[in-house]
Amino acid sequence: MSESFPRLSARTRRFTLGVPRGFTISPDGGRVVFLRTQSGVDPVTCLWELDTATHVERLVVDPRKLSGADEENLPPEERARRERSREQAGGVVAYSTDADVTLAAFALAGGLYLTELASGRTRKIETAGAVVDPRLSPDGQSLAYVSGGAFHVHDLASGRDRALAAPESPTVTYGLAEFIAAEELERMRGYWWSPDGDKVLVERADEAPVPEWYIADPANPDRPAVPQRYPAAGTRNARVELFVLGLDGSRVAVPYDDEYLAAAAWDSHALSIVTMARDQKSLRLLTVDPLTGASAIVREERDAAWVEAFGGVPAHLDDGSLVWIGALDGGNRLFVGERAVTPPTLQVREVLAVDHDSVLFRASGGDPSEIQLWTWDGASLLPVSTRSGVFTGRMAGGVGVLSEQTLDNEGVSTTVVRRDGMAVPIPSLAERPGLDLRVSLGRSGRRELSTAVVLPSWYESGSGKLPVLMDPYGGPHAQRVLSAHGAYLASQWFAEQGFAVIVADGRGTPGRGPAWERAVLNDLAGPVLEDQIDALHGVAEQYAGDLDLTKVAIRGWSFGGYLAALAVLRRPDVFHAAVAGAPVTDWRLYDTAYTERYLGHPDEQPEVYDQSSLFADAAKLERPLLLIHGLADDNVVAAHTLRLSSALLAAGRQHSVLPLSGVTHMTPQEVVAENLMLLQVEFLKRSLGV
Repeated sequence: MSESFPRLSARTRRFTLGVPRGFTISPDGGRVVFLRTQSGVDPVTCLWELDTATHVERLVVDPRKLSGADEENLPPEERARRERSREQAGGVVAYSTDADVTLAAFALAGGLYLTELASGRTRKIETAGAVVDPRLSPDGQSLAYVSGGAFHVHDLASGRDRALAAPESPTVTYGLAEFIAAEELERMRGYWWSPDGDKVLVERADEAPVPEWYIADPANPDRPAVPQRYPAAGTRNARVELFVLGLDGSRVAVPYDDEYLAAAAWDSHALSIVTMARDQKSLRLLTVDPLTGASAIVREERDAAWVEAFGGVPAHLDDGSLVWIGALDGGNRLFVGERAVTPPTLQVREVLAVDHDSVLFRASGGDPSEIQLWTWDGASLLPVSTRSGVFTGRMAGGVGVLSEQTLDNEGVSTTVVRRDGMAVPIPSLAERPGLDLRVSLGRSGRRELSTAVVLPSWYESGSGKLPVLMDPYGGPHAQRVLSAHGAYLASQWFAEQGFAVIVADGRGTPGRGPAWERAVLNDLAGPVLEDQIDALHGVAEQYAGDLDLTKVAIRGWSFGGYLAALAVLRRPDVFHAAVAGAPVTDWRLYDTAYTERYLGHPDEQPEVYDQSSLFADAAKLERPLLLIHGLADDNVVAAHTLRLSSALLAAGRQHSVLPLSGVTHMTPQEVVAENLMLLQVEFLKRSLGV
């Protein structure tokens, strides 16, 4: 390799560039539209189309050939949207089509563009301001977008552009998902077209009640701090309202009682919204009359811990049967109508598509590291993926798109499966990591934790004990142990530096059922730390003579950073050094929906927050600790690290802090991402005496 792994990983955005994504299948199954950069080191995303009959793919839109496509001029709303969605590339990173998939619309550097897919002809549509989240109406006659917080509709035939709703104050936006929805509820959009294209359900968000924080850049004192409305735990959220806006100028309010709008969908059967209470112990599916705004409850979910809002639902089969996911008898199950059509042993993750009378969904069986594809065809369950791995996909017109990751093969493999069963590949142009993966998946510890052990490719068992590096995320609703090659690239590189790397998923992680996930209720510290120790000791028993338990380090980012700092503060007898990147250190400083889901309201349960905070443990530090934080992070703000550092200093405890000027929670900058890996290895080796 001409480049080091850290540099190549940084240049390739962790080997995601060049991977096809964002698939749309035409109703007849004859074409698949998708996004992909032109190489594994090219950060500019292009729009492509595959003819499923001829197997020929065509470059439809190359942003470099469009004038005015300067990524430096992104509107702040688009930068925020990309940060929330963890988008690391540029160019055409999102698009929409009409129902027939003949037109595609996208925003580029704040400009609005429309492409005729058959000819590839692309034109820029003049707008009054920078554009965010353009979406075509299903009939292809209108194009909606948000600009300056106002919701616009552009008539493609006449060229008439109207603001159907304008913000009444600087804190109001129409048509955009508010911070909590995008960051924690996985709802990235703020408006939904009616099937006929004559009305739009639009979110109005007012951030006036949300406390105002300021994100400063101390490295550039001439620049003013950036104000940000941040709904910290226990404080007020944005006021979110819904309106049905007609192209004729009508406006109908859609009132609802709950705190959060978790999802919305509008198909030929119903206008549906999913709302959730502030304490997240109840969730309602409502159908809405678009003419009056009146709603009726279709389903209501309740849980003493919290309810889940799953992706891809609500949806409907052709006969109007509701497609839903809910917890029942110890499992997250797929419902069609009132009937649970999956067993409780199959943990359903999300619905990917509904094609007439068939449902495509992701689920895990007995092994949470595998996420398989299944269909319900109206009569029976059918496995779509048959190999060990992690799968996702799309389905329309009887044609499927399957994306596959396995432990045995590098990268992502994508295949279009035609109606006749013929498989048509969509090539990935991603770079090869150039690492010899040596990963063993299994179960460890008293709770049979899902665990990956990553050893150096050159290591011979019994030739000497290796220092250990725990490499978890560890937090609820996220996994690190997956049957996918790409999940362990960074871990393998750390292993090559002379470590035995252990990745373990403890209580709170998905794929093992509702009870397992809810085991972290009211305690985000105890169970997750106990499980990392349990996994460490379990692996040590399995690899007797290979692990040096007198030299154990832990590293992590975000929740993983919190867990790393927690480990050396509370269990210095087990952990001898830690690197904590962008850690949450006091849950009162993190946002409402995530934090209150697990810990409740801080005014009602202050002792729960105290128990999960790191501040009271500052005086216990006796091991090397490196804190890393981006000063431009608007998700886990730098105050987390700075306040912990102050507490450590007040207690007279030595530690290291690495502030990253201009860096957000994602750390996408190449030089930063590369050097962070190198600095971590140097710190860990020095701290462990390796």
